[in-house]
Amino acid sequence: MAGPDDTIDEDDWASALIEQGGGGDASLADEWGAALAEQGTATQASDMAAEWANMIDEGETENLPELAGNDRILNQEEIDQVLGFSLRELSASGAGGIRAIVDSGVVSYERLPMLEIVFDRMIRLLSTSLRNFFQDNVEVTLDNITSVRFGDYLNAIPLPTLLGVFRADAWENSGLVTVESNLAYSTLDLLLGGKRGGTSIRLDGRPFTPIEMQLVRRMVEIILGDLEASFQPLSPVRFLIDRIETNPRFATITRPANAAILIDLKLDMEGRGGLLQILFPYATIEPIRDLLLQSFMGEKLGRDHIWEGHLATEIFQADVAVEAVLHEMSLPLRRVLSLEVGDTIMFDAKPADLITLRCGDWATTQGRIGRLDDSIAVQVTRPLRRSRTTFAAFEASMQNRKDG
Repeated sequence: MAGPDDTIDEDDWASALIEQGGGGDASLADEWGAALAEQGTATQASDMAAEWANMIDEGETENLPELAGNDRILNQEEIDQVLGFSLRELSASGAGGIRAIVDSGVVSYERLPMLEIVFDRMIRLLSTSLRNFFQDNVEVTLDNITSVRFGDYLNAIPLPTLLGVFRADAWENSGLVTVESNLAYSTLDLLLGGKRGGTSIRLDGRPFTPIEMQLVRRMVEIILGDLEASFQPLSPVRFLIDRIETNPRFATITRPANAAILIDLKLDMEGRGGLLQILFPYATIEPIRDLLLQSFMGEKLGRDHIWEGHLATEIFQADVAVEAVLHEMSLPLRRVLSLEVGDTIMFDAKPADLITLRCGDWATTQGRIGRLDDSIAVQVTRPLRRSRTTFAAFEASMQNRKDG
């Protein structure tokens, strides 16, 4: 006889009942065995659930996949990575996850291949200009070119900082130059006689003085001058600095949701320096978007001067038909149709009056008609009339015709 603490297997119970009751009680033994098997399975499942609950309470989630199969509970860090709001991921490679899909509507800078060529040329010019300005070696490197939303960029600017707002006259829009605090203090330290090769001293909690802002403004003007020279072969433009701001809210030049191109430049002055950022809203570069979409060919930017010289040579050697117009008058169509051989048309002109020389539909010059041996000649009396349509205006008219 088993005690209360003893455990009896369901097979033992079935064997005992068969021996006591014979074969007629076999069905009852089977029912008791099935009931005990169901009770054991339920007990095992409840024990496993209790073990999972204890592991979740204690924070031991690494062993859950082994117990639960494919079911797994994500922690807060993993959820942030999936949604694209992880601070570590944002600082390393921009946005990720669902946030990257949402922000994918921003036009990538890679669609503007000529822009990288322009800023590579700017780096070469800027290295020489800043070396002359600081009287020290300055290394300028292009760190990154990205597409950002203007509102997100302003909210992410670390303070204190100096923001230079400038205008692009030819494009009728504005841009932004951001000077990081480390670069601003390094600039002031060099210009005001600081020690060479040392680190700049940063004074937290103190705003920039007007003298310091004027010195940084001078550096921004040099940077904009080299940027203007870099765009010159592609499209003539003039960058004029409008103001220097210390509060990002006062440097709003476009709507917060608008896309912009951000260019990161690093300036290194023998261990000192910082980050310089140039921001162009897409509305600013829209007038030259077709030029920025071009692929870089050869060593020159813009037009091919060799091709232009060859075209000019061929044009000078071309043959054109020139017409000498003695006089023009208007007649009724009925009279013109009634003209016969021998009729005389009276011109309101004298033999000494000047005639007009035309090339196609264009009147080129005027002259006086005469005779040279057996040929009728025209003596040019006025210089050729130059066309008022320049090559740039001609290209603009052709572009408007294509768009129309």
